[in-house]
Amino acid sequence: MLVKRDKIIQYLNDYLNINSFEDYCNNGLQIEGKNDVSKVITGVSLSQKLIDKAVSKKADMIIVHHGIFIGDTPSPLVLRGIVKERIKKVLMNDINLAGYHLPLDAHFEIGNNISLCKSFGIKKCEPFDVGFIGQLEEEMGFDEFTNLVDRKLETKSFVLPFGKKKIKKVAIISGGSSPSFEKAKEVGADVFIAGDVREEVVRKIEESEINFINAGHYNTEKFGVQNLGKLIEKKFKVDVEFVDIPCEV
Repeated sequence: MLVKRDKIIQYLNDYLNINSFEDYCNNGLQIEGKNDVSKVITGVSLSQKLIDKAVSKKADMIIVHHGIFIGDTPSPLVLRGIVKERIKKVLMNDINLAGYHLPLDAHFEIGNNISLCKSFGIKKCEPFDVGFIGQLEEEMGFDEFTNLVDRKLETKSFVLPFGKKKIKKVAIISGGSSPSFEKAKEVGADVFIAGDVREEVVRKIEESEINFINAGHYNTEKFGVQNLGKLIEKKFKVDVEFVDIPCEV
């Protein structure tokens, strides 16, 4: 089935309420391609591998969490190197490229963080920055909970076990969020789950006596774009395929 590109983009922009976020990424359509869409490829981060897969599958649109226009890269007047080659291939194949960053982290139904909460059995979730904070139904040993996270995300987390041995209140912010452990501690979280860890926060986490799990940037941000693809497929009856290009960080 063919659907107009602008119809899909407008629906996603409204559904994710992109205008309510101050984001260093550009949310929505980033590169304009053909008007009609019948095949969509989704992925976590744009790369040549993802673009090549979209070309091989004759996709009309790519939707990612991490797009090509992030911060000041590329600058308004310079396209070169890796960025130039990615844009060149997308344009040559007349593919639409869209990206949704913080709006997809924070969404309360299909977003990365609420999906992580559901996967880990966290209830009574409330917004926490672009993430959520909630509670397990019963107390659980921290080691047992870490094993649950690893099993659900098919990963091996980097763990800082500096808090309680038994945990119940969990805060989650996917991606590069490790400095937010302080906010998690302030609101009474027993454990904070992030998608990265930075050297300067390790001793601070220890001194704050909070448990910390780095489950990986990529691994904590797969659910949102997968859910978005399912939503598009159901709403517009187009073919949508998620392409997994694993990254352990």
